[in-house]
Amino acid sequence: MNNLAQLTEAAASRILLLDGAMGTMIQRHKLSEADYRGEEYKDWHCDLKGNNDLLSITQPEIIKNIHLDYLLAGSDILETNTFNATAISMADYDMQTEVRKINLAAARLAREAADEMTAKTPNKPRFVAGVLGPTSRTASISPDVNDPGMRNVTFDALVETYVEATRALIEGQVDLVLLETIFDTLNAKAAAFAVSQVFDELGVELPVMISGTITDASGRTLSGQTTEAFYNSMRHVSPYSFGLNCALGPDLLRQYVAELSRVSEGFVSAHPNAGLPNEFGEYDMGADEMASHIKEWAESGLVNIVGGCCGSTPEHIKAIAEVVEGLSPRALPKIETRMRLSGLEPFTH
Repeated sequence: MNNLAQLTEAAASRILLLDGAMGTMIQRHKLSEADYRGEEYKDWHCDLKGNNDLLSITQPEIIKNIHLDYLLAGSDILETNTFNATAISMADYDMQTEVRKINLAAARLAREAADEMTAKTPNKPRFVAGVLGPTSRTASISPDVNDPGMRNVTFDALVETYVEATRALIEGQVDLVLLETIFDTLNAKAAAFAVSQVFDELGVELPVMISGTITDASGRTLSGQTTEAFYNSMRHVSPYSFGLNCALGPDLLRQYVAELSRVSEGFVSAHPNAGLPNEFGEYDMGADEMASHIKEWAESGLVNIVGGCCGSTPEHIKAIAEVVEGLSPRALPKIETRMRLSGLEPFTH
């Protein structure tokens, strides 16, 4: 049975669990500059502290153990530690040349952890999602308020960096590709185009997950689209799942998950933050409170895949796994065939 068939069968029978936040767990280790550098990069010419993706090379045991902790908590799908592992984002550390190596190392660590857990419970296979993050630049918005037409990245440059990362993730044997925390739809289109290009090049095709970010109470992505407009913009990818993550806690994200559940032809995923950050940038929503919100989502038939984003931990995932166990996943609706276009708002005719 191929990846898509296995994943589809699993999601049709139960609500699947993603993992939780990688950065939150890394912060618990209070790593120093020397820890980030390791032996391989001990003489690197600029500071590396904060480059969490690099830890897949310099601190592989820490990253693998975080993966294992999430698997033990109940996760079905692991996300690779590659949120910023593109040449555009790695430029902050002048590490553009290390992108392939970082993605490959991260994919292999997640693969090892998933395979170890699957071997213990073969009736519940674990999967690896290769993460393509949004990058540190946006193709739709000017970085200069005095020059609205200015852009600091091109579509072609985004495609190039996503192609490089995708190749390495596939070489590392991921089961899916996850376009995550999308705040700019044009960036997401570049990522989707790059993934399709790599699939054609390598003669493979993996399930693709798309997860966007509603940035605030306006109910829009950073580039201005509503949930349905964003869905209309990306539905041509025919993703395995379409979802939302980050920025908001489950209480504030609920209405947008419901909107997505109404319009999505495929599975719906959601991995919210553990509430909103406090004045110290920390997340206060406990595991039980977060789980109670997601239980209501599940009981309302809104979701097929759930997990946690910023501030979430294995404790959060364990609590979520417990409350959704035995609850039916969202049934795929019969969506009427209509013309579906979008600007900032959806246009369905």
